[in-house]
Amino acid sequence: MHSDSIEQWTHDHVFLGATHAHNERRTWFVVALTTVMMIGEITAGWWSGSMALLADGWHMGTHAAALGIAGLAYLFARRQVGNAHFSFGTGKFGDLAAFASAIILAMIAVQVAWESVDRLIHPVSIAYGEAISVAVLGLAVNLTSAWLLRDDHDHHHGHGHSHDHDDDHHHHHDNNLRAAYVHVMADAATSVLAIAALLVAMSAGWVWADPAVGIIGSAVIASWAYGLIRASGAILLDVSADKKLEAVIRDRLETKGDRVTDLHLWQVGPGHRAAVISVVSDHPLPPATYKRRLGGLHGLSHITIEVETCPHREPAHAA
Repeated sequence: MHSDSIEQWTHDHVFLGATHAHNERRTWFVVALTTVMMIGEITAGWWSGSMALLADGWHMGTHAAALGIAGLAYLFARRQVGNAHFSFGTGKFGDLAAFASAIILAMIAVQVAWESVDRLIHPVSIAYGEAISVAVLGLAVNLTSAWLLRDDHDHHHGHGHSHDHDDDHHHHHDNNLRAAYVHVMADAATSVLAIAALLVAMSAGWVWADPAVGIIGSAVIASWAYGLIRASGAILLDVSADKKLEAVIRDRLETKGDRVTDLHLWQVGPGHRAAVISVVSDHPLPPATYKRRLGGLHGLSHITIEVETCPHREPAHAA
């Protein structure tokens, strides 16, 4: 068989999200915005001797680093998209970055909780006007970043082994973008809580209000980090992607006595899923026939089907 005659059967493994390039650009923009804010606060804090500005500047640095991980994941996934070393493409690099970012977020939650407890035990004097100004400035930057990273709904068309493309769009979350968004929202939430606590402490003299609210904020951040770890970790471990889609696949394939004996469905990138399926039949048909039955399923981008003949029947077709 000539090489040009098999082109119709070959396929790529590009499983990046449909808005990958757009998400990459806005993530790097937020990295730049956060870095400028960090440098500005550290410089102003050093010049003025303000510990509040210095502390918030270094805190911004941790978020800039986490957002940088997200940006690098987009960059690497795009540049290595054709690298044959990655069996199912580079679509899961975003989930790897999201998992790393979630770990950083959890560490930030622990740090905030530790510092808050320490301040409850050992209260310190607070420069309320300066601290509130810093919190308001940080809140403005984080709300701007959150708006830039908002979920625009990652729509896509399916691509892959089956050559059956979706006719309709389907929404899937990009965990890498979600991780970046959660980082800036966590910072925004802590800024809101800090402003409220500082205003209460300043007006009522309740110095303990600021660290008490810090503990509440750390619990919120930890909860978001846990959600990100679960979502991205499930994809990294190839947890079954969609039970409803599995049921639809079985329903389409199990006709005229055909039976699905093995079905593996997992996510290989934002909006992209792969399936490996074994079918047993008394009257087996070519694998391409079974693949056509799955045409038009949202997000089913890569299909491999093995067809076996029931005992004492004709030999099986090879996928």
